[in-house]
Amino acid sequence: MLTAEPGTWNGAPAPTFAYQWQRCDTTGSSCSAIQGATQSTFTLGSIDAGNTLRVRVVASNSAGASAATSVPSAVVSAPPQPPVTGCPTAAAGATSIAVATLSTPARLQVDQFQPTPAVIAASTQTFTVRVHVSDTCGQAVSGANVFATAVPYNQVTVPPTTATGADGWVSLQFTRLAGFPVSSHQQLMVMFIRASAPGANVLTGVSTERLISFPVNLKSGT
Repeated sequence: MLTAEPGTWNGAPAPTFAYQWQRCDTTGSSCSAIQGATQSTFTLGSIDAGNTLRVRVVASNSAGASAATSVPSAVVSAPPQPPVTGCPTAAAGATSIAVATLSTPARLQVDQFQPTPAVIAASTQTFTVRVHVSDTCGQAVSGANVFATAVPYNQVTVPPTTATGADGWVSLQFTRLAGFPVSSHQQLMVMFIRASAPGANVLTGVSTERLISFPVNLKSGT
């Protein structure tokens, strides 16, 4: 906000003052009156960016009127713009945001995973992996489709692609296949995880891909 001081005037009776703000070029020239800007204060707007401002003061009393114009202000800078994240703000009380409300450049993130059991043993026939999906602003994401498969393939079944819940978590169950173990020395179960928005391009849309791993102990029976 800009504020005009009327300055010092001589006259009897004491004058009253009227104001007219003007928008000018960067040198303070080529000024034009701003419609409705006739108060002693003026609030800058986006239209003023790249311009200077002057104010014309008219002093009046019963003897007549006289006017003076201020020096130009500094060139008005555009206000800083918030970065474009593509992430909406979660509603009050919500624990996540819906994947459909995200847009690029936001991406999904597989930020947590929890295998059960934590170590795959030689006798393990089934296990579960919980996967948590968030966005690049750190908010949990609901409705994101999660696909997972072991690497190399054919160690375990590939569960159906499943959407994350309201807390951003999804549970995927795997059953052992003939390809496990890959070798008698296998120490890790490596899995490829993809999270994506339904119907979105998995390469260019709001999505993510990640390799995760957890321990395999073939010497353990449980």
